[in-house]
Amino acid sequence: MRHGKKGLRHVRKTGIILLCFVCVFIFYLTAVSAEKVFHSDWQLPGDSGQKEAKYRLVLITQELETPFWDKVGQGAIEQAKKEGASLEVWGSYGHDQEDFLKKVEIAIQSKVDGIIVQGLDTEKFKTLAKVKAAFYGIPIITVANDVPMEESLRRTYVGSDQYRAGTMIARQLLADMGLSGTVVLFGNTREEYFQQQRLKGMQDVLKNYPKVHTIFAETNESKEEIIASTQDLLNKNPDVNAFIAVNANITGAMVQEIGRRYQVEPYFIYTFDDGADSLSLLKQGKLDGMIEQSPDMMGKKSVSEMMQWLRGEKVPLDMKGYHTDIRIVKAKDVQ
Repeated sequence: MRHGKKGLRHVRKTGIILLCFVCVFIFYLTAVSAEKVFHSDWQLPGDSGQKEAKYRLVLITQELETPFWDKVGQGAIEQAKKEGASLEVWGSYGHDQEDFLKKVEIAIQSKVDGIIVQGLDTEKFKTLAKVKAAFYGIPIITVANDVPMEESLRRTYVGSDQYRAGTMIARQLLADMGLSGTVVLFGNTREEYFQQQRLKGMQDVLKNYPKVHTIFAETNESKEEIIASTQDLLNKNPDVNAFIAVNANITGAMVQEIGRRYQVEPYFIYTFDDGADSLSLLKQGKLDGMIEQSPDMMGKKSVSEMMQWLRGEKVPLDMKGYHTDIRIVKAKDVQ
């Protein structure tokens, strides 16, 4: 029995010794770690050579991989690098509104620091901007295509003065065609805000010339509908002298149908450079003139203004917007 008690005492003694060794070892490791934290050259991640971007921005468009929007994206990425921010370009193809709005919602739910977005003049877009983004405190800047500020609470707009662009293209038409004739102003059935502004600029100029008769026509953006609408216009108005594609995305199919039925040359045809086919049609001599915008500068300026707002350097931003350069380009200028 004594031998049993002695063995038990021996086991307990050995366990206590081992426990002491373990405690001493843990204490040693803790002390070494503390020494490294407080007395070495260790630094916080933010101060290391490869700094993590403090601000995360996203640019969202309905028209990925088009010449105009590629330039907006390139300008934005370039400026974001200069500002030390990260920027991702998201978007949809072929004006897929459902997919576009879904990406805007994802950006809001991801709690990015700022959203730069091609404005879409629909109730769902304005609700996302006015309610959801505002709830999370995420600033929104519209680029290239604006929406009314009071309906969206966007911080500002960066892009062309669309009203002025409309007046410029109307004056160029008058200089080329003369002060009399029939002009088709061809728009999209959605009548988004940027199109309304362009159209108002054109009408405000042309209404001062009583011998200039204007016809406003609408179509959706499917190629088949544009062709059918163009056929209908030509059938009903054989004396038409000029076409202005108020929404540049209808230009390609419109010109194709005019050229299929008649020679394009007798008509005066004008549009804007944010259509996928605009520049190539101008180079081919199928357009008489085009409003050339500054998409690269739009990208740079939108990021610059967003960063100034986020850093508290410019609060508030100019609610009326920041206008980038525009000019009229004639076919002879690019051939």
